[in-house]
Amino acid sequence: MTHVRRSIAGSTRGVLLLVGLTVGLGHAWLPAAASDAQADLPAVLLSRQLAAARNLSAGDVVELSGDPSGANPRRFRVAGTYEPMPDPIRVTSERLEVRLHLPDLLDLGADPDDPLAADSLSAINITLENPDDAGVFARDLAARVPTVGVRASRGGEGDRNPFVVLGRFHLAIAILTLTTSAVFLLALMVLLADERREAVGTLRLLGLTRGRVLLQVLLEGALIAGAGALFGVAFAALTEGAFNRYFQWRYDTALVFVRITPSIAWRAVAMALPLGMAASVLASWALVRSETLALVRR
Repeated sequence: MTHVRRSIAGSTRGVLLLVGLTVGLGHAWLPAAASDAQADLPAVLLSRQLAAARNLSAGDVVELSGDPSGANPRRFRVAGTYEPMPDPIRVTSERLEVRLHLPDLLDLGADPDDPLAADSLSAINITLENPDDAGVFARDLAARVPTVGVRASRGGEGDRNPFVVLGRFHLAIAILTLTTSAVFLLALMVLLADERREAVGTLRLLGLTRGRVLLQVLLEGALIAGAGALFGVAFAALTEGAFNRYFQWRYDTALVFVRITPSIAWRAVAMALPLGMAASVLASWALVRSETLALVRR
């Protein structure tokens, strides 16, 4: 069995709990009047979005309830705010969340009619030293404790993993974009080559071989493709900040939507150059192989 580096418990009433976990309690937030006993109240952290929506700040007193109706509330002191971790899956959701200490969260969600409610767990998060051992760990634990269900929280879910589906969607869009761009570039190069029939014929009359003319066409295609790729990379790098700021404002999140890295830029150039050169050669192949007199004939 793989070694466990640390484990963090658990949940009450089927709601996953972690020490300091972000939890939305789904009830009304009621500011309470500050008092001398305010410092003795348990502290909580509010998400930046929640604090702004309810006009709360550090030092305010709020009442929280584990009941959706707001029954049996408990008072807490706001210790500060935090920025929720960006999550692409929840980008369209309001991050009205709060972080509590685990004992306070257990007490808040405990069932008064069930004495063992605060000591019962329905889920435990486990971090492995080697995440690749998640499958082996899950099978071993399921064999030892048949009543426990084990599921990987990240990766290992195949088609059910939303990031796998998103990656396949991006791959399909990339293939479609490259295909249509290559066809469009080929059409432009065919038009350009047809307009240069007389120039190619003149070069042939001057003694240049077919291979020499084809090499010139190949270099021109590489130059055009390289210039286009560099322009696209520069344009993406210049508009990256504006794009991110707009969508971060639109969805009120710190998520980075676009990031142009050196590896992405080099990959774009490396893919553009062969496509441009291939389009130039295909467009000029029939022209270069034509007879010289046919090229200069009016």
